[in-house]
Amino acid sequence: MIKPVLQDDGFIEDVLRAKENADHLHLWWLGQSGYLVQWQGYHLLIDPYLSDSLTKKYAATNKPHVRMTERVIAPERLDFVDVVTSSHNHTDHLDGETLIPLLKANPNLTVIVPRANVNFAAERLQIPPERLTPIRVDDVPLIVDPFSFQAIPSAHESLEMNENGDHRFVGLVIKIGPWTIYHSGDCIPYEGLAQQLKNYRIDVALLPINGRDPARGVAGNFNGEEAVGLAKEVDAKLVIPCHYEMFEFNTASPAGFIQFANRSSQHYRVLKCGEGMSL
Repeated sequence: MIKPVLQDDGFIEDVLRAKENADHLHLWWLGQSGYLVQWQGYHLLIDPYLSDSLTKKYAATNKPHVRMTERVIAPERLDFVDVVTSSHNHTDHLDGETLIPLLKANPNLTVIVPRANVNFAAERLQIPPERLTPIRVDDVPLIVDPFSFQAIPSAHESLEMNENGDHRFVGLVIKIGPWTIYHSGDCIPYEGLAQQLKNYRIDVALLPINGRDPARGVAGNFNGEEAVGLAKEVDAKLVIPCHYEMFEFNTASPAGFIQFANRSSQHYRVLKCGEGMSL
């Protein structure tokens, strides 16, 4: 099994040490689509999956979720988080075994979920719906100082909305001080996505690269070439791949992503699980 670059005590020490450079934007990959972001002592968790819930759930099925990479950190140890987001209801993006202990460790935690998913998320997290902060695709950014969130529709593998026209799958454009991050959640290319993103100056695009294969029996994502293509089209200053090396049945090598990025002269950074970087 792959061992994270930083794990447990070493990971916490690195996060605390990063506070000494408060004006830098610090970002750590937690595996799958999960990231921890730090700026000026504030902390944002994006789509964290920090448990073995899916491995246990599917152990005796024809779709076993065999882990490839060890967990970076137990969620209850992240007792300094201000905001956590979930892009959609799939467990590797909305995990009760991650978020329930995280809520206990952070009583004032802001939990942002798509408005279409509020009731589902509340049931999974065993909290009242009013405890959640809904976000929807519109022109009004959601402000949770010092972070600003704008929801963008994501297609996983189609654009799905509820009876009120609220999207079930979203990506987030997150403004943090002078930086803008785009986290697509689970998404495939669709007409109009790049045009929407061109309205923002994307510094860092966090995009899945595991692709889509009907034989897996699950909805898919960008492959490496598509992730690079989107980043290039929207003029992202940096693209970082994710959503691979978590489960054996649903992964991809970053080698193809690297090849396409080099070929198209797109700036990129491939993080190892548990590894951080600073801007």
